[in-house]
Amino acid sequence: MAEHVDRALVERWVAGYLRAWRTPGTEALDELFTPDATYLPSPWATVERGREELAAFWEGERDGPDEEFTFAHEVVAVDPEAATAVVRAEVAYAGSSNGTWRDLWVIRFADDGRCAAFEEWPFSPRQPDGHG
Repeated sequence: MAEHVDRALVERWVAGYLRAWRTPGTEALDELFTPDATYLPSPWATVERGREELAAFWEGERDGPDEEFTFAHEVVAVDPEAATAVVRAEVAYAGSSNGTWRDLWVIRFADDGRCAAFEEWPFSPRQPDGHG
């Protein structure tokens, strides 16, 4: 039977994600993502498929594990039957042109509690608001 998807599992997964982002290399991704996981970094982006593509994307996106930022999040919804959760996150990068982002993460979990599909909806205050 699948690991029970609940808020506690989601919180552990988010903590692991943050720990992996702050850790050199990409080996920690093995604990977070299934070997064939998909990662959609924005609704219009190309899907990264499998941990090899994910690892390359991961290293390309961060300035390094010592990158300074603050991170806050809230688990918005958990659907145990669909093994899916939604997390709202806010990231503020220090001393970087990356600025502040608010994200929605849609995370679908595999039977073992790792992520099988990750979808990110990033929003920046620099983006057009659509009211123009």
